[in-house]
Amino acid sequence: MSKRTKKQVFTHIEVLDAGAKGKTIAKAPDGKVIFLSNTVPGDVVDVQTFKARKAYYEGKATTFHTLSSKRTTPVCEHFGVCGGCKWQDMAYEHQLYYKQKEVTNNLTRIGHIQLPEVTPILGSAHQYFYRNKMEFSFSDSRWLTQEEVQSGADLGDRNALGFHIPGMWDKILDIKKCHLQEDPSNAIRNAVKQFALDNNLEFFNTRNQTGLLRTMMIRTSSTGDVMVVIQFFKEDKAKRTMLLDFLAENFPQISSLQYIINGKANDTIYDQDVICYKGEDHIFEEMEGLKFKINAKSFYQTNSQQAFELYKITRDFAGLKGNELVFDLYTGTGTIAQFVAKQAKKVVGVESVPDAIAAAKENAQLNGIKNVHFFVGDMKVVFNDAFIKEHGQPDVVITDPPRDGMHKDVVQQLINIAPKKIVYVSCNSATQARDLELLNATYKVTKTQAVDMFPQTFHVENVVLLERK
Repeated sequence: MSKRTKKQVFTHIEVLDAGAKGKTIAKAPDGKVIFLSNTVPGDVVDVQTFKARKAYYEGKATTFHTLSSKRTTPVCEHFGVCGGCKWQDMAYEHQLYYKQKEVTNNLTRIGHIQLPEVTPILGSAHQYFYRNKMEFSFSDSRWLTQEEVQSGADLGDRNALGFHIPGMWDKILDIKKCHLQEDPSNAIRNAVKQFALDNNLEFFNTRNQTGLLRTMMIRTSSTGDVMVVIQFFKEDKAKRTMLLDFLAENFPQISSLQYIINGKANDTIYDQDVICYKGEDHIFEEMEGLKFKINAKSFYQTNSQQAFELYKITRDFAGLKGNELVFDLYTGTGTIAQFVAKQAKKVVGVESVPDAIAAAKENAQLNGIKNVHFFVGDMKVVFNDAFIKEHGQPDVVITDPPRDGMHKDVVQQLINIAPKKIVYVSCNSATQARDLELLNATYKVTKTQAVDMFPQTFHVENVVLLERK
């Protein structure tokens, strides 16, 4: 076996820190870093490595000699297998500490930014049951535990309705109770599974592309609306109607019951027709008196309550007086644009997804907001000199790009037009830091605020205010 892949065992290793993507960090006796996936800082463990590189190892703790004081007991029976809440074994105050530390380290080490006094991270009021959208997959060959495999016993029912095992596209873990979305989510999922079993509705087989039941999406909102979308692999009117009628009769709180017939190789719905079976084809979310219409394909921040806090911070950083022209880049469905509109003279939102812009325009009309204008186009193409000439020189730019950050041409255009302020909202502080370094000659970071949108995970949002030097 090559030296690069040779497995090694290290004993009594102290876990020192938490790093990117939820990995924890230790040091091997030879000085190399060890990245671990099943420990908490403060644990003392034996490590089995499974990957060796020039500067680091990747491994797993096999024996725990000392358990960290930062640990807490996971509330979910699926913890460690599901993969959705990797930090559930770490007490929440320590999760916040390491999220804050990651943001600060990225801004200073990657971005080489001279930071102002860092405002403490804003934690989430709800550490569980905070998500407004969950997607579950059906499978006729559920994931088996090591104990089940080794038992040799008749395992009986192999059907599952739950989540993909991390890194395994065809393996589904059957979920009994998920702690991420409040009821009736668990009740609906478990009832659908039992009804399907009782009535011989075939669960999907991804490898063979067979079966009837493919996926289920549940969306809830702060207004009390509930949306359920069932995705079928093929049309079987009798069985489809049977299941949808069961849902309508047993869960009258469902205000939007929809379905999709999707016979293609993957289960993405964005190129599919969504058919409304009962109720409306949308639900509503509400924020500070604004209503946002959400359909099956809409993007909306999945932690509604914390999104409200994020938007308030963004608006506060913008410091609008009422006479400013604001550009909202990567506007999505225009939620931030509409949220700041009442304090601005005019807001211009730009987004590459046509459906998102259509939703933004519809919601602005619904809210009676007349000083927002939305445009669709690839940001690096549409955000050019002609666009500035047509719509005006912005006083403030708000930018909320995807995880990859802003394209270098967009950053250069910001430098060219030099608005007084840029408010940069990011779900990836590493790419945010890269972009900030490019802006550093023209702008100074005067405020930064991390926001925890996703408790029990390593994900963190960060808002930065840049002011022209």
